[in-house]
Amino acid sequence: MRNPDFPYLPKDFIQTKEGLIFAVVSYLPQEGKVGCFLRYIPSESGWKKVDTEQANQLLQQSYPQYYYQSKQFDTVFHAVAVNDITQHYRPEQRLQAVLQREPRDEIERKLQMLIPILVRLGVDCHLLGLTGSMLINQQQEKSDIDLAVYGRIAFQQTRQAVRQALIERTINKLNQSSMKDNFQRRAGELSFDEFSWHENRKLNKAVIEGCKFDIGMVCLADELEIDQNQNQYQKKGLLTIKTKVIDDDHAFDYPAIYKVDNALTPYIVSFTHTYVGQAKVGEEIEVSGTVECDVVTGKCRLIVGSTREAKGEYIKVCR
Repeated sequence: MRNPDFPYLPKDFIQTKEGLIFAVVSYLPQEGKVGCFLRYIPSESGWKKVDTEQANQLLQQSYPQYYYQSKQFDTVFHAVAVNDITQHYRPEQRLQAVLQREPRDEIERKLQMLIPILVRLGVDCHLLGLTGSMLINQQQEKSDIDLAVYGRIAFQQTRQAVRQALIERTINKLNQSSMKDNFQRRAGELSFDEFSWHENRKLNKAVIEGCKFDIGMVCLADELEIDQNQNQYQKKGLLTIKTKVIDDDHAFDYPAIYKVDNALTPYIVSFTHTYVGQAKVGEEIEVSGTVECDVVTGKCRLIVGSTREAKGEYIKVCR
């Protein structure tokens, strides 16, 4: 599943010698470094979570070696040289470790309830991993369970298991309170009603005993297609369009990719989890994002999620 020469995958976390913890966001090395984003910094109580603005400010001021100007994507994100990594947190290893011992808190207990439900409904436990705060044992009382699923087939099987478990009522849909919490955390550009409508049909999140869980796909090496080469892009400004989805095979990938009926930007690419699985084949969508053009071919694509919060950027189905 992992390339021994570069074993880093999205949903992994890496820790530096300064105690900074980054979430890996890239499948391929960025000029020999691991493409990532700062998520946790050291604090008196362990680690403290930071948002995009705090992360960028801290790195610029104190750790400029991790503040990375990508020539390929004409944008800034974070990157860590392999030699600066002191610990590599792998979701699949963490999940197996938690499952093989007694739960140490309520969230671990609920995780140990959830996994057997999914396995009974056809999910291969060895293609699952535990990411987010639980990957580094920083979960709190109101934390979510964030699962990584390795491979497109396994991910769709897990979605179908979620569907069946909802029918059986061994798990539940997000209630109004859970959905509002999710909405506020995502800080998206959609109204609450629009956000809820899209989320309720994705089958990538649900609730077990009051605890929200989320599933996110990590591609296998032979599943990587668009933008995993080393094309170089230049930003060309903001654009809002209405268009029709003609291919949604990669809608749950990271990044999510939608092929659309638009000559200028035939691909919509979303780097924010909010718009993963947002639209289906045949649906008309409204999209606001940043146009990027390949400097060699001149081909353009529309990017949603140039920052984690994706302010001013969105994908929504025209209902």
